[in-house]
Amino acid sequence: MESVSVVLFLLLAVVVSGAISRMLPWSVPTPLVQILLGAVVGLSTSYSVSLNPELFLLLFLPPLLFLDGWRIPKDELFKDVSTVVELALGLVLTTVIGMGLFINWMIPAMPLAVAFALAAVVSPTDPIAVSAIAARVPIPKRMMHILEGESLLNDASGLVCLRFAVAAALTGTFSAGQAALNFLWVAGAGLAIGVAVTIVVSRAKAWVTRHWGEDTGSQILVSLLIPFGSYMLAEHFHASGILAAVGAGVTMTFAEISREAMAVTRMRRNSVWDTIQFTLNGIIFVLLGEQLPAILAEAKRTVAVTGHTETGWLALYVVAIVLGLAALRFVWVWVSFKFTILRQRQSGVSARSPNWRLVAAMSFAGVRGAITLAGVLTLPLVLNDGAPFPARDLAIFLAAGVIIVSLVLASIALPVLLKGLTMPSEPSKQAEEDAARVATAEAAIRAIERHQHRLAEDHGDADRYAAAGGRVMDLYRDRLDGLSEDEQDAVRAQERLFRDFRLVGVKAERAALAELIRQRSVGSQTIRKLTRELDLSEARLRG
Repeated sequence: MESVSVVLFLLLAVVVSGAISRMLPWSVPTPLVQILLGAVVGLSTSYSVSLNPELFLLLFLPPLLFLDGWRIPKDELFKDVSTVVELALGLVLTTVIGMGLFINWMIPAMPLAVAFALAAVVSPTDPIAVSAIAARVPIPKRMMHILEGESLLNDASGLVCLRFAVAAALTGTFSAGQAALNFLWVAGAGLAIGVAVTIVVSRAKAWVTRHWGEDTGSQILVSLLIPFGSYMLAEHFHASGILAAVGAGVTMTFAEISREAMAVTRMRRNSVWDTIQFTLNGIIFVLLGEQLPAILAEAKRTVAVTGHTETGWLALYVVAIVLGLAALRFVWVWVSFKFTILRQRQSGVSARSPNWRLVAAMSFAGVRGAITLAGVLTLPLVLNDGAPFPARDLAIFLAAGVIIVSLVLASIALPVLLKGLTMPSEPSKQAEEDAARVATAEAAIRAIERHQHRLAEDHGDADRYAAAGGRVMDLYRDRLDGLSEDEQDAVRAQERLFRDFRLVGVKAERAALAELIRQRSVGSQTIRKLTRELDLSEARLRG
């Protein structure tokens, strides 16, 4: 019963945090509000959450990384793949080595392997936190795509580095050659298992659907099980479950293209996954806040590990780590941009040096968030010989401090740096969209004509089928006429007016339905059906 109460308190805090962050007159990141509410939960209740590292890793990371891999725009990722790889792999490895040595030098009491583990968990960035920070000063699309791609890959690379650092801390030995070979197996097998699981499950679903139809509930449940199945199977073979989840998510995009689900299944599945993403990310930050009072209460004992007595040293260490991460990221981003410009010039493409504000914005956008907290909480409680894991509480405190300070700094600096920042113009997607609309409309007309002739041959009464098919084909012909260059502007203006009028109509329909409900003139089944139809209409018009 106590566990259920704690879960309900955490979920309530996640719900309330979203409302509070929207109510505040200034831009406060939702994760900061969630941390604060988590601290309120921890201080105001007698319950406490005891986190099992392995269970925490299994419950939170696979679905989040799977969803990131599934939803990330693949074409945008491939367009900037060199920049993304430089940030996600090169910067992570540099951060782990550089910051690991720096932390060990700054805090000699923290063993080198633990310092590398801490550096590994603070290396991944969190684009969801960045999006929350920059909600009122939108991040340029291309910059956001790079941050999303970086986050997807550096989550995996950072957590794989964490795995090796923890193994070194547990065994007391580390071999670079053995680690390199092990990395190839861990990464390669993990990705292969994730890809294989998604392909096998997708084909099995398609086979069942062809023979016995599709059940929306089971389809959604299967999509929820894929990341956990990929993760557990990879871990069983001592590969990376994290990379398996990422590989499964990326493969899901291509599997869905070839094996289409019903529209209602996709809509409901998207809603379920949106809720899961919001809930899991929120709970992670709320848990950080809930653990914070206990972490601060142990600050005196924690600082004793460093050889000092004043707790102010902990704050100094946090600030030093944040500044070190920012400086390292700034230098890396600047060098990466320079190499990108050099490659473009060698290819004959004119390019100018990046604005320092853009480099600074990319640096401050490296906010640490859910993955960092999830990773640090997975540090083992004890070593192989049963002794307590060295400096575990200190590592958790420093990681939590880095998350909070990076969020605060980014919430102040990003809006200032992004305001009025001019970015190179993005190529318009309108021509691509128009071509796709023309191709799909022409294919629809051809299919309707074939179906029309087939029905007339089988059943006669050609005029009846010609009239019905003609009405539908007229809709597609109107679309084709509207896509001609001469009429595009007028048609688009007309479509905007049509959409506005339809939204006014939908709003009036809702008001009328609400009045019927108050008068108890309609039953619950009719209410659900009409509400669903209005929801679909509004979603289509606003989409």
